[in-house]
Amino acid sequence: MNKHSWQIALAYMSVVIGGGFASGNEVLQFFTGYGIAGVAGSVVSAVLFAFLGMQIARISSIMQAGSHKQVLYIIFGKQAGFVVDLILSFFLYGVGVVMLAGAGSTLAQQFGLDPLVGSILMTVLVIGTLCLNVKGIINLISAVMPFLLVLVLAIMVYSIVTSTGSAEELNRVATEVPVITFLGAEVSHWALSGLLYASFNIAVGFPMLAVIGGLTGSPRAAGRGGVVGGLGLGFLIILLNIGLFANLDKLQGIEIPTLMLAQNIHPWLAVLLSLALVAMIYSTAVGMFFAFSARFAAPETKRFKTLSAIFTVVGLGLSQVGFTKLVGTVYPMLGVVGLVLIIAIAASWIRTRKRSTEELAREAKGRI
Repeated sequence: MNKHSWQIALAYMSVVIGGGFASGNEVLQFFTGYGIAGVAGSVVSAVLFAFLGMQIARISSIMQAGSHKQVLYIIFGKQAGFVVDLILSFFLYGVGVVMLAGAGSTLAQQFGLDPLVGSILMTVLVIGTLCLNVKGIINLISAVMPFLLVLVLAIMVYSIVTSTGSAEELNRVATEVPVITFLGAEVSHWALSGLLYASFNIAVGFPMLAVIGGLTGSPRAAGRGGVVGGLGLGFLIILLNIGLFANLDKLQGIEIPTLMLAQNIHPWLAVLLSLALVAMIYSTAVGMFFAFSARFAAPETKRFKTLSAIFTVVGLGLSQVGFTKLVGTVYPMLGVVGLVLIIAIAASWIRTRKRSTEELAREAKGRI
């Protein structure tokens, strides 16, 4: 593991661990709702994160890709790659909408504000950032990530140690927790939910991971970084899942589970966590709406700023469906797009695993 490997690993983890993950809502619906079996589901996701991170970073490094679109074109071909990129962009817009809803839920749970007020405040912040191009704010917010991570880990460890519920009781409560839905029906098996969680997150993380992998000259180092980042994500998911399951009897009907656990430890800890969560939600929302608007106009132009404002306001309207419902609906649908990515990446690995780096680089140049 060299410096580049660690950079890829940390970047991979950072792009996946957004406000939705740290809120606990994602993990609650994708894993904890399946009871103790949900731990096995989180292991499925961990293995997939490691494999996919390795392969995406490796392919990108071989190509020296400057854009995730180049990697998509190699995996799918130019025409199919263009279609996948377009679909991916629209679903990432959906993630931005979920973040607006998440801001409303966080401020409502902690400070008693109406959810619409919190969502409007976040919308104003996002539009202001995209229109004023305040890059320094995003860099500042990104620095919140290590603090948020340590805070969530500490809350989870404390909550596991102090849990008083029996496994039988917690498994019974888990049957009452709403799990993710797909095409109007609940996903009935933990393994499928684990697969969808990994595929959803790889769809979100793919653009950033592909670009960072392309900045690394050694495909081996890039691949190692992807593996370590994926295993790190898996560890965090498993720990968060166990922490939520151990306290499930206290979390029924709660939209931001980690915030409730923090409140049970000390009110000021909950205030700190809520501010960190809002900062991460803000960072994720800006990233998603920026990427979507950039599909239709060059950044920093008047057209880009106008479209950014329109798209974000429309997102505000859509966000009123509710945070929990959006997470349980939008994320599995994006997971299907990610599932297509997983199948294509796995096929690419099978096809190329015995070929040399030089051979693959020549093929990549010929196909772009």
